[in-house]
Amino acid sequence: MRFSFALISLLGFGQFMLESSSGQDLEQATTLPRATPESQGIASTAIINFAKAADESVDSMHSFMIVRHGNVVAEAWWSPEAAEKPHVLWSLSKSFTSTAVGLAVEDGLLDIDDPVLKFFPDDAPQDPSDHLKAMRVRDLLTMTTGQEPLPRPTENDHWVKTFLAAPVPHQPGTKFLYNTPATYMQSAIVQKVTGETVLDYLTPRLFEPLGIEKPTWDQSPQGVSLGGYGLYLKTEDIAKFGQLYLQNGQWNGKQLIPADWIRLATSKQTENADAPSGGSPDWRQGYGFQFWRCRHGVYRGDGKDGQFCVVMPEQDTVVVMTANTRDLQKQLGLVWEHLLPALDQNALPENETAKAELTTVLSNLKATR
Repeated sequence: MRFSFALISLLGFGQFMLESSSGQDLEQATTLPRATPESQGIASTAIINFAKAADESVDSMHSFMIVRHGNVVAEAWWSPEAAEKPHVLWSLSKSFTSTAVGLAVEDGLLDIDDPVLKFFPDDAPQDPSDHLKAMRVRDLLTMTTGQEPLPRPTENDHWVKTFLAAPVPHQPGTKFLYNTPATYMQSAIVQKVTGETVLDYLTPRLFEPLGIEKPTWDQSPQGVSLGGYGLYLKTEDIAKFGQLYLQNGQWNGKQLIPADWIRLATSKQTENADAPSGGSPDWRQGYGFQFWRCRHGVYRGDGKDGQFCVVMPEQDTVVVMTANTRDLQKQLGLVWEHLLPALDQNALPENETAKAELTTVLSNLKATR
């Protein structure tokens, strides 16, 4: 095992306090509440096994957080990663972009069956193909634009024009092909209809209510949030986002995201069983609106190098992981192997010996890269 100092906060082994000079109560807190694993129906020994397996088999883990029944039961950072250090999300950013689309739909600013060309009449090719004319916002969301090969915009390109100039040999809506530029187009559409970048649009509607402070999102040469990647958040920020989705969009008594949108975004909207997956079964379970379906009735947002927000509705659990690894299926498989079977419906007796060992294990993790 690779052990060294790491930041760790695991409630139940010490005192948890949340103070506010304004007298803000726990329900309005901007940090998630903490609890012992056993009090939320998961054995500390299962988390120990998960942490050890991740440390030994994932090269390299950076952090994880487990939220059960709305309470953080375990969290750890492999040094030099840290609780207050934002982490690159890569394509996990896509799930936030689709959320912005859903909010714009709720605001009456667009419809997912609107044609893409409706928003960019001045950027379209001179003679757009019938397939391009047929491409809808829905097709951007589901990665079924019909394009092949995919557009590859560079720093010197106008990214919307490059996307619209790409060949569309397939009828949109019929063929899944993972398409990060399609997520950029969602971001560009949101900016068109709102007059704000996705980052600015989401700030009062999502980030501020969740207590996500100062998120950053890289932009294209045209000043558009990249959409498909480029967002940086802390581990707990990702966990809050997953918990919000688990709660069907409700947060502190307010409906931040329409429940119907969450149902659509996280359900299977298109088949991807025939898409290249390198033998990874959790990449062949169907695709929603910038969310992946998984085995076990689970859905997730994920990103390059092992950035995961795994939402388990049947178990009322969210698992967040950040990493720098190439084998994402192995990393995700550790959740199915060690955590999923250990999620009990009822509280368990406290195990002081196991909790002490868990504290030791999680306090001595070091990233290899």
